[in-house]
Amino acid sequence: QVQLVESGGGLVQAGGSLRLSCAASGIISSINAMGWYRQGPGKQRELVVSITSDGKTTYADSVKGRFTGSRDNAKKMVNLQMNSLKSDDTDVYYCNAEIAMTLGNKPEKYWGQGTQVTVSS
Repeated sequence: QVQLVESGGGLVQAGGSLRLSCAASGIISSINAMGWYRQGPGKQRELVVSITSDGKTTYADSVKGRFTGSRDNAKKMVNLQMNSLKSDDTDVYYCNAEIAMTLGNKPEKYWGQGTQVTVSS
């Protein structure tokens, strides 16, 4: 079994900051990409940031320069530092990881339970 557990969401005023964290646990042989997605009511889930196992990042245009993704491979964690938050950033944020449970198995995508981020204007 694999679990992704998120923490750090909440309510913040526009211009403020929040930090999200996500820890992977369970039977894990290897982790490829880790990252964050977000989804609002009636909208498709969209990529916020993806981080490869060697640290390369890909950001959505809407968050470049404001959000910073990072990961700690030893702790199996991925973090998202969100600065200069806007009301448009209000969404449920989901942690994502591509995990192989045993050596040689094809990695599968796993999701966290989601954490609400609300930015008040």
